[in-house]
Amino acid sequence: MAASALNSVQTNALQQGINLDALPAHIAIIMDGNGRFAQGNGFQRLWGHRQGYKTLKNVLLTAAQLGIKYLTVYAFSAENWRRPEDEVGGLMALIEEAARHELRGLKENNVRAQAIGRLHEVPLGLQEALQEMKEDTQNNTGIVFTLAINYGGRAEILDAIKTIIKDNPAGEITEESINAALYDPTLPEPDLLIRTAGELRWSNFLIWQAAYSELFVTETTWPEFKEKELLEAVAHYQKRIRKFGGLADLQ
Repeated sequence: MAASALNSVQTNALQQGINLDALPAHIAIIMDGNGRFAQGNGFQRLWGHRQGYKTLKNVLLTAAQLGIKYLTVYAFSAENWRRPEDEVGGLMALIEEAARHELRGLKENNVRAQAIGRLHEVPLGLQEALQEMKEDTQNNTGIVFTLAINYGGRAEILDAIKTIIKDNPAGEITEESINAALYDPTLPEPDLLIRTAGELRWSNFLIWQAAYSELFVTETTWPEFKEKELLEAVAHYQKRIRKFGGLADLQ
């Protein structure tokens, strides 16, 4: 790529030794630490979630400018319903607000956006906003942005198996058939899985797809996550030798 064709994110990446021809195609992120960030600054947890939403917008655009093809984020887990009712309601409202208000920006930046999870269980207004977001960006050709909402990895596998049995009761259940029955079988497996706020857990996120993803954990909370941290994660990824259960070529 000619130096004149580089944007500022790519220029910064090159300065950090990142190979722009060997980027992870698909990055998945567990966005953790919104509540801790809020409490540490003397605010309620919902304030932290709103700051996290601002971070997500910036990280999405940064990833697109870097050249990442797919970005999938854990917006609301199937287990998050256990949180206080006001926090859950606030999160649902915030996600709906973001889906509706950011639609123009997604289209202008050529982002194709969608959501995965048990979407039929979320409030109707949010369902409608997510469907509109998907339909209005489906012809965009840039980064594919996926929100995992009311999502659980175990639930996705269970739902996939139920679909297979329903469609072909006598059929064999294989890895290939499960892959084909996932919420979005067109999404490639994540190359890099990032978790913020220092927690060392998968938290039931993409547990089928991320079996061989490279992991990067940062102590930085999600609202504090910036271009610097994203590039650090990518640089870390490029130092890994991906063996997928085999042996590395030592020659």
